[in-house]
Amino acid sequence: MGIFQKIFQSKEKRLEREKYKLGMKKTRSGSLSSLKDVLLKNNKIDDSLFDKLEEIFIMADIGVDTVVKFISLLKAETKKLKLESSAELKSLIVDKLFDLYLKGEVVDTNISFNEGGLTVLLFVGVNGTGKTTSIGKLAYKLQKDGKSVMMGAADTFRAGAINQLKIWGERVGCPVISKSPGADPSSVVFEAIREAKRTNTDILLIDTAGRLQNKINLMKELDKINRTIHKELLVEAASTYLVIDATTGQNGLSQAKVFNEVTNIKGIVLTKLDGTAKGGIVLAIREELGIPISFVGLGEKIEDLDYFDIEDYIYGLFADFFD
Repeated sequence: MGIFQKIFQSKEKRLEREKYKLGMKKTRSGSLSSLKDVLLKNNKIDDSLFDKLEEIFIMADIGVDTVVKFISLLKAETKKLKLESSAELKSLIVDKLFDLYLKGEVVDTNISFNEGGLTVLLFVGVNGTGKTTSIGKLAYKLQKDGKSVMMGAADTFRAGAINQLKIWGERVGCPVISKSPGADPSSVVFEAIREAKRTNTDILLIDTAGRLQNKINLMKELDKINRTIHKELLVEAASTYLVIDATTGQNGLSQAKVFNEVTNIKGIVLTKLDGTAKGGIVLAIREELGIPISFVGLGEKIEDLDYFDIEDYIYGLFADFFD
């Protein structure tokens, strides 16, 4: 069974994926809105059809290089399967986008918990991406899953970030370790780890590194934080997540490239996916950087941060088109 049948022909699964359907409505009604008409109105498969598909997917912010590769794969598979009708392409499009994301790998987006000890997760990202909000929402989700959680306000260059994290701590009932604005971020991490260990906390979420102006300073800051973590927990480094605002499109991808140069990114937290008409950025990030999406923001409510699922995502992209 192809992934198209698995995703779209199981009524039970479709009901489970309703949140992605609602959250990605702007993408379906925006950049992908003409896809259904293109497939229905073009009776035959030819270069003209592939040109139209290429334009549609580029407009969805999948990225030019990624789209060119995808269309090439689509053409080759169409020829191999000897498809003649454009209507036959719809399932192939889904299958190949799925393959494009997976890259033949088992993509593990789960949090790597330190069994029997403290798990530390670092969050980086430029100001305004929803980094602090995402940390608060994740704290809420993890506590709902039965974990004890603490947060550390190590984005010390912005008083607003410290205060915002404290507000989230009060909102979700989670302790926040902080120091005065301008303090050494690694000193906040040190105190947070000591307190988390003292209270037998399961997970420590660290808000840090919101600046890209000087990559060398950013690298030094993150390196010092990871050395502190290694000294206190005897692990090489914390899992680092990059927060990107989906509505910024290719600019968000550029941010990801810079952060990926200065630190090892485990996964992406993609916020405001419900607020963009160009939700294809998920595929561009994965193809160009090889980094998986770990969490997605699909709304403004406290519970609207979800673990990323590629099948749910693809259903969200095409839910209206293949009924």
